[in-house]
Amino acid sequence: MTLFHIRFPRYRAMGMALSLGALGFLTLTACSDKADRGGKGAETVPVSAAAAVRRDVPVQIKAVGHVEASTTVTVKSRVDGMLEHVHIREGSTVGEGALLFEIDARPYKAALAEAEAHLDRDRALARKAAEDSRRYAELVKKQYITQEQYDAIQASAQSLEATVRADEAAVDGARLNLEFCAIRSPLAGRAGDLLVREGNLVMAADARGLVVINRLRPVFVAFSVPEQDLARIRRAMAAGPVPVEITPPEGGPPSAGSLKFLDNTVDPATGSIQIKAVLPNEDERLWPGQFVTVTLTLSTLPGAVVVPAQAVQAGQQGTFVYVVKADRTVEFRPVKPGIGLDGFLVIEQGVAAGETVVTNGHLRLTPGAKVAVTEETPAP
Repeated sequence: MTLFHIRFPRYRAMGMALSLGALGFLTLTACSDKADRGGKGAETVPVSAAAAVRRDVPVQIKAVGHVEASTTVTVKSRVDGMLEHVHIREGSTVGEGALLFEIDARPYKAALAEAEAHLDRDRALARKAAEDSRRYAELVKKQYITQEQYDAIQASAQSLEATVRADEAAVDGARLNLEFCAIRSPLAGRAGDLLVREGNLVMAADARGLVVINRLRPVFVAFSVPEQDLARIRRAMAAGPVPVEITPPEGGPPSAGSLKFLDNTVDPATGSIQIKAVLPNEDERLWPGQFVTVTLTLSTLPGAVVVPAQAVQAGQQGTFVYVVKADRTVEFRPVKPGIGLDGFLVIEQGVAAGETVVTNGHLRLTPGAKVAVTEETPAP
């Protein structure tokens, strides 16, 4: 019993000490939580920010299009014969009227000579028939010959005149066939792959042709836009030339052109309409079949308020921004965004030019939170 009374106070003292320690820990934890809750509004949140600026903003439509040659010609032979000479290289640039191919002309020279000989013969016969007709006209007046004989002589003269005209047409045709033996380029452009080589027999009826020539100065760019943009595009075309910028896949400065063609119907399967732009392409930077980025500028919004696109956030109450006030606290501001351009948005309502908006760090912000701008986002 004595031992029991000696040890009991020690255990009770240890229990009391543990109880006091636990109470102190809970008190410190509660104080810490209270301090955290009480100091959160005063916490400084690092953010990135940018100033809203006023600038002229182009109203643009962007699409993906493909380049087309302004003119494509499949060069064909208009006469049959052996291909004797090829005067161009594959992929070379040719001028309008340049000699491309020569077909063996000997058969056509012979045909021309024959036609000219027939013409000379029939002209001689026609001259004699005309003289006979004049001479017999006097004889019939004196009744040395009958009227029937004179009519036959006059008909023969007229027939020979018609024969001469037919011979002249035959000579023109033979001379034309001879000219067709030299095949020339109908336009200035760039030649493609040669479809026939020297020594081959070419036929006028061959649909394949000899070579394809594309005119690359200028070129067309074909693209489609949604039918919702049709009214805006038509208004812009009615106001004057509509500028177009074309950026090739490799990047670099865009090539300038203008809107040329608006299709007369909307494709019901896709709900889009076909458009073509024309570009001078003097440097031949654009190539037929190439896919490019098209920027169509319809008009310009003068003096619009612009902010970086990442400043505008979406929430349950709609789109909003955090505006940094002079005391370095933020204000929740609902906004009405407009069109976007190159990573920036037009703000139609909610932000004034010169105000500073948060561009990064939104997740830690609440209305009235204190911020420290650690990075300035470049202004639009």
